[in-house]
Amino acid sequence: MLTTNNCIRLLIGVLVLFICFPGYAADWEKPRMVVLTDIENEPDDAQSLVRLLVYSNQFDIEGLIATTSTHLRGETAPWRIKEIIQAYGQVRDNLLEHEDGFPTEAHLLSAVKTGLPVYGMEGVGEGKDSEGSEWLISVVDKDDDRPVWVPVWGGTNVLAQALWKVRKTRTVQEVGEFVAKLRIYTISDQDDSGIWIRNEFPELFYIVSPGEDYVHSTWNGIAGESFRKYASGADPALGGNPWLRKNVILDHGPLGAKYPEVEYIMEGDTPSFLGLINNGLNVPERPDYGGWGGRYELYKPRFLPYRNFDYQKPETRPIWTDANDEVVGNDGRIYINNQATIWRWREAFQHDFAARMDWCVNTFENANHPPVVKVDETKNIVIRPGEELQFDASESSDPDGDSLTYHWFIYKEAGTYWAWDWYKPITISDPREAKTTISIGGRIELEKPHVTHLILAVTDSGTPTLTRYQRIIINILPD
Repeated sequence: MLTTNNCIRLLIGVLVLFICFPGYAADWEKPRMVVLTDIENEPDDAQSLVRLLVYSNQFDIEGLIATTSTHLRGETAPWRIKEIIQAYGQVRDNLLEHEDGFPTEAHLLSAVKTGLPVYGMEGVGEGKDSEGSEWLISVVDKDDDRPVWVPVWGGTNVLAQALWKVRKTRTVQEVGEFVAKLRIYTISDQDDSGIWIRNEFPELFYIVSPGEDYVHSTWNGIAGESFRKYASGADPALGGNPWLRKNVILDHGPLGAKYPEVEYIMEGDTPSFLGLINNGLNVPERPDYGGWGGRYELYKPRFLPYRNFDYQKPETRPIWTDANDEVVGNDGRIYINNQATIWRWREAFQHDFAARMDWCVNTFENANHPPVVKVDETKNIVIRPGEELQFDASESSDPDGDSLTYHWFIYKEAGTYWAWDWYKPITISDPREAKTTISIGGRIELEKPHVTHLILAVTDSGTPTLTRYQRIIINILPD
């Protein structure tokens, strides 16, 4: 368990990285990935798997492990994973006409494993190793410096058993090295092993809306408002069955045919990997920067009840968890909540998915492809009060020859300057043009440096419209 001093050190370390981090690498590394899924507990896991496969050239998928959860306690369904992969195999050649790097059907099938068909902590301990937990250990142990992302769509007991065994059989240093390679994003807590993992391995990188309180969880921003009956500024039609039938299911080949219709919420598990897509906005190692998968802050939460679980202890360590964004909705009203950190991007990520489903059946000439964003200056940007900065994105292009529109905006919650913007504003001239100028008033007095995140969204005129981004981190220095 972390002591108070250790907690403070961890938070200070994150703050230092936040202030000093100059941006994200232009040379994007494919994230390594092992998915844990309670597929067949309801339709959304199968839906998320279809989406994952049409983005599979964006990742190194090294494991697809069938698990249990609080909703599927006594069985696993690796057969369903294989069935969807086989449908993907029938459209892979067509996908390769649009982008390189899609893995073979054989590779993906070899990555399908299963955990024990038991619930939660019943699958953790002596003699509880499974094909899935052993495979996860072997993936992390590979001679590869990249971290291993583990999107968890169901229960976490396969992960818990892997960690239990590593701690049982290795030195303290070796356990630390193993834990340091993991990046976990769980869709809430879907069994009682998640809180055990976080308490037993406090240094583990862990993104979660904790507990089984799904209604208030960030991931509901994917399309949860129609089922949950809460307010949202997004277009609910983009997560409904009529839109999905037209853009994903019907006339989109064997893979589209494997996408089940929505019964509760569309793709509740998809946020766990949306933030790993290379779109110019996402920065996987920085959940506090925000992106298609939502925005999360590292902090030590208040007591959080674990309703429906026997384990009642509160969190004892900092975790990456729910954070609020202030977003203007489609209705012109302002929404301030954690789910807005996802739904604010809904049109962009749904259109992007629809375009990739088109790739399953259409030629390159008959499909749309994302624009290529190019900004003249993006690194080590510094400004002081009274100064101006000019940016030029006019060399951005589109592979299909479509016309482009531009939108420059400040993502204030991702930076440290936003709390003062009502009387110390950052001004953006021509926010809808390829070239823009930003400035800060000359009378402003700053006591310390700050950073702000300037985002450029470039959208093409194709069908469906597609958007790519450039994130520019600006250092604001005192006079």
